[in-house]
Amino acid sequence: MTEWTPFDQAAMRRALDQAVCGLYTTGENPRVGAVIARDDQILSDAFHRAPGEPHAEILAMRKLDADRLVGATCYVTLEPCAHQGRTGPCADALIAAGVTRVVAAMEDPNPLVSGRGIERLRAAGIQVDVGLSEVEAQALNRGFVQRMRAHRPWIWVKSAASLDGKTAMADGTSKWITGTEARRDVQRLRARCGAIVTGIDTILADDPRLTVRYADAGIDWPTDLSERQPLRVVLDSSGRLPHDAALVHAEGPVLWVTTAPASHPALDSGRIMHWQAPSDALGRIDLHALMAEFAHRGINEVLVEAGATLSGACIREHWVTRGALFCCETPWALWPILV
Repeated sequence: MTEWTPFDQAAMRRALDQAVCGLYTTGENPRVGAVIARDDQILSDAFHRAPGEPHAEILAMRKLDADRLVGATCYVTLEPCAHQGRTGPCADALIAAGVTRVVAAMEDPNPLVSGRGIERLRAAGIQVDVGLSEVEAQALNRGFVQRMRAHRPWIWVKSAASLDGKTAMADGTSKWITGTEARRDVQRLRARCGAIVTGIDTILADDPRLTVRYADAGIDWPTDLSERQPLRVVLDSSGRLPHDAALVHAEGPVLWVTTAPASHPALDSGRIMHWQAPSDALGRIDLHALMAEFAHRGINEVLVEAGATLSGACIREHWVTRGALFCCETPWALWPILV
């Protein structure tokens, strides 16, 4: 078992802090940070920003002259890749640079990597140590890990209640039960997710846009990246989506899910997409098929923002792994849901 030095621990902590910088921008990719060090001195650090852009290890190495990389150690929160995707293999780049040690927080659960990067590095004579801060690295990429291992995304469910425990006020309205701080946190939760799911009843009652308002969330989006809006998914078995729904006309992609062929003006214009889902025994949208479709689309984290019927169904089907409950003006609290 590897004995981690205080510097090892500090360097990996720095790499994890870097990885967090990609919390809202990496999309289907994992959130990864890297640090290059030598002689117990950190020389550079970086994080993976967005799909198609260089990985964290590459960016960290690019900050240094070639001679400073020879004999260096790379601390990285995820095993360096060993396959050709939209970018080249990081393992090969580390070998070519003359790095002599790699410390990875965790093995990559992606079947295209899954230990192959570690094997390639070791075959080249590089010392590879795995497992430092693994729990923290797993938590940062829980959606990516679950999609790779279980072929389904990590599911959040968000609910709001008044102090008497109701999810709507006495007059039947449900808007603005929560306060400014809680609404800001909802925006941050939306921003980290690849999809937001709601039911047609919520659309008909509240007409939400379900978009991320980055300024309201206090998120400084990189100026050179286009703001990403999550896929907004409307579960609508019988095809009742109004033509003038705010969600249809708001910025960002929309997926309309029904159990039968359906038509809508926004489909003809290309404003929304349609997916005909299989139905369950009760004629409702099959949630098992829906989760598999999310995984197929590369979605790591999903937020269910819906009424009691859909939220309850997700919980009963054991899809929900974490919940966020907002009560009036109080800050949001998370509760784990055991599955």
